Order: sequence, then C-alpha cells, then structure tokens
Amino acid sequence: MMHVYRSVKSIRVLDAALAALLLLPLASRAEDPSAPSVRLAPIERPAAGSGGRVDPMRPARLSNAEREKLYEQVSRDAEALERQGSQLRRLTQLLRPTVVHIDAKKPALRPKNGKASEDEAGSGVIALVAGRTVVITNRHVVNRAELDNITIRLDGGQEIRPIRLWSDPMTDIAVMEIEGDDLETAHLASGDSLQIGDTVLAIGSPFGLSHSVTLGIVSAKGRRDLELGEGNVKFQDFIQTDAAINPGNSGGPLVNLRGEVVGLNTAIASNSGGSEGIGYAIPISMVMFVTKQLVETGSVSRAYLGVTLDRVFTQKAANRLGMVRAVGAHVSGVSTGSPADVAGVQTHDVILEVDGVAIEDDDHLVSLVSVTPTNSTVTLTVFRNGERISLRLPVASREQFEAQ
Repeated sequence: MMHVYRSVKSIRVLDAALAALLLLPLASRAEDPSAPSVRLAPIERPAAGSGGRVDPMRPARLSNAEREKLYEQVSRDAEALERQGSQLRRLTQLLRPTVVHIDAKKPALRPKNGKASEDEAGSGVIALVAGRTVVITNRHVVNRAELDNITIRLDGGQEIRPIRLWSDPMTDIAVMEIEGDDLETAHLASGDSLQIGDTVLAIGSPFGLSHSVTLGIVSAKGRRDLELGEGNVKFQDFIQTDAAINPGNSGGPLVNLRGEVVGLNTAIASNSGGSEGIGYAIPISMVMFVTKQLVETGSVSRAYLGVTLDRVFTQKAANRLGMVRAVGAHVSGVSTGSPADVAGVQTHDVILEVDGVAIEDDDHLVSLVSVTPTNSTVTLTVFRNGERISLRLPVASREQFEAQ
C-alpha cells in the first residue's frame, strides 16, 4: 500500500494561504467567480437550561417533518408485509382445527424406579381417507399403546379415543380411525410438487404446547439412510425443513401456503434434543400410499423388482462400466424368476430411470419402488455396455413373490 506524506513547510504554506482566503472581503470573493466559497452551517442557539451546551450532531438528525414522511413510507411498505401476515393468519385459522394432540401411555421398555409404563406425547392430523375419518400420525407416538390408553385432544379441548389403529413400521406411519361431531379434516396435497425454497408451516405440540405453529422453508428433499429410533424405518425419502420442529411435533402436518398437507413431521437432527434448524418430514405421496392401504386392507403391499443393489457404487466402479460419474443404482445381482429377471435386467446394469424419474442412488430406487402400486408396469432405463436400454417390467408384490 502506498502512503502519502507532506513536509512541515508545505503545511505552513497551506495554512497561510487558507488564512488569507478567509480574510478576503465577501464582496471581493463574489466578484471573483474562481474564488472558492465557504458555506457555514448555522449552529442552533442553546436551549434554555442547557447550560450553553450545543448538540454538534443536530444538523444530521431528522427534522419532525422528515420523520413524519418516513413514517408514511414505512406504513406503505408494511402493507405488503401485512398482506403476507394475513395469509399466515388465515392458514392458521383453517389448519388448527385439523391438528390434534396425542397422549399415549405404553408399557416401558426399560422400567425405571418401579414404573412399568411411560407416557409419550405427539401430534396428528385429521383426514378423510377411503371414506373414513382418521388421524394420521407417527407410529413411534402410539406404538405398543392400547386403544384405551391413547387420548386424542382436539383444538377445542375435547378428548376422544380412537376406535381402530393400523401402523407400518417400515415408514413409521400410523393411522387411527375416530368418531365425533364437527370434525374438521385437512386438505392433502395431491402429489410431491414441493420444491426446495418453498415456504412451509409446521403445526404440532412441541414439548406439550399443543397447536403451536412455526414457519420455515424446504431446505432439501430426498434425505435417506437416516438412523431413526429403533432403526427399522427402511423406506425413507424425507423432506428437510428449517421450520422449528421439537419433541412433540412428531406426527403433525407440514403445510404449504395453499393450506395443503405436504408432509408428516417425524424427526429432528439435534445434539441438544431441541430444534437446531434441521427437521424431517415424510412426503405426502408416501404418507398417502401407506395410509390408504392401511385403511382399506389393514396392511401395506409394496412392489418388488428382485434385484440386489450395490451399496457402495464408487467413481472407480462407474468408470469401469464406462460412466463418467457414479449415478443411478448399480445391480450386483438378479433373483432367478423375479420380475427383473423376466424383464431382462442383468448383473452390472445401472438403473438410471424408473418411468422417467432419474435415480440418484440405490436408496432412491428402493424408496421409489416402495411407493409403486403392485399392479403396475414400469419402464426401466438401464446403462449397459455404454448404452441406455429401456426395459418394460411388470412389478410384483413382495409378499406374493416371497410366498412362491
């Protein structure tokens, strides 16, 4: 960096010139247009009782007229923000009656201090599924609890008990049929149109504070391979959100700005046990795939391809197969007689797409197949010998295939 210095002599010359300038009569300066002008800001007279002191910053402060003008501008700007706030208030009015608080008393897995039971609190959302009014929640909230030991508290304070309960350990989803007067049901999104950056609300009972509402965005999608609870949640495709989710929010809805349920709040990533801005919700497509089957048949039937997948598909392995990068699901084995075998899938094929949906990795394929109807035929795009090949594959039910 270059620094600039002046000598003491040059400073004295400058001071002398400045003094001469200031001593020139004002008239002579007006006659000479080239002469620099000096404007002196008026200093306010000290107010009575100020002891003769002056506020040197007073000229930089806003006048009363300027303050009033700025208030008007702030008011106009606030109107736009208030319109957004009105939308959130309307959403809250619509959604709160559809959300319930759940208390479940269940046998203790590890009795402590002579207590043979433990209490668990969570949330749920009321929905109309297959002609029945149900509460959708997380399985871990009500698992091992008898119906008589589950209390569902509505927004108005009324308490009811479920008359039937179904659950799916593979996704941590549970459904309880309920009966009651004037039950409000939520609107469920028709698909997974949610995008990263979309605004969402989480509603539930964090730390038992029922019907709490928090606001955030969708931080990410497709979070899989998480270690949850007892570790038996096999099918995962979580939405990640920074809307505050805490213990007790489990089973409550994640909602978009149209008032549609887009996910079921399930878990948090936390070192402290509280919200650290990373919450996970099951997407509505998976929720409804499981819920509808539980209500209609009491169990969940999932599609089966009959392939073994490489859990560690490395860049080197992809290069050996002629791929620039490791993407898709690498097939390390095909079960004889399985749908994949009949369709012509081969070992070392890489499944790139299923019905046009690009496959990110093996977990993504497993998740996608888990919500594929068992009576459908899918189109697989596989990479083999440097080429993309399309195969038609009628999927089978895992239960039916394994029973053969």
